[in-house]
Parts: sequence; structure tokens; C-alpha cells
Amino acid sequence: VQLVESGGGLVQPGGSLRLSCATSGFTFDDYSIGWFRQGPGKDREFVAAINWSAGSTNYADSVKGRATISRDNVKNTVYLQMNSLEPEDTAIYYCAALRPFAQDMRVAGNYVYWGQGTQVTVSS
Repeated sequence: VQLVESGGGLVQPGGSLRLSCATSGFTFDDYSIGWFRQGPGKDREFVAAINWSAGSTNYADSVKGRATISRDNVKNTVYLQMNSLEPEDTAIYYCAALRPFAQDMRVAGNYVYWGQGTQVTVSS
């Protein structure tokens, strides 16, 4: 099983990034996928999630209106578009696959597979 994040980098405040999570080794269509982040000195926190069919999405209040999560079930990839980035968005961003039948997409402990993360730094 692999989840590989990409698309991170250094961006100025107000800028945008699109993060990608390329997956392999499991039946992608069967899994909801989430994004989490961990900033310097902070706990890992939920950012956004999308269910297996892309019929349902969920966002943290801190990114609502600035982030869009989507998935391509042909490419087995999930995307996180982040706009109007703020220094507070600086973190390592991780994607993860939700354990089947888990209900709460916001809880990190409900995710069974994790990527290694991609660094996002928002700074002028």
C-alpha cells in the first residue's frame, strides 16, 4: 500500500497550491480519503475528506471556503486545492485512507493507511 503526497512547497500569503495524493496497493474506489496536517509544535489536525464516491465532502472550519477536495477514481488520486493561503496553513500535509465502515472522517485514528507527507510553507 502506498499513498504519496506531492505539490507542496513555498508560497506567499494569498497564494494557492494543489496537493496530490497518488495511491496504489489497495482498492481505491472502496475508500474514503482524508487530508490532515501538522504544523510546527502542533498536533495533527483534520483538513478535509471525501467519501469513496465523491458524493460527500467534509472540511475543517479553518479551511472551509478556501479548500476543495476532489478525487479521480481512474487515476487513484485525491487532490486538495488550497487558496488564499495564510501563514497558519504552514504544515506537513498528509493524506490517508479511512478504515472501512468508520463513521467519523475527522478522527485520525479512523484512518488505516497514511502517506509520508508534503511540506507546505506559507511565507513572504
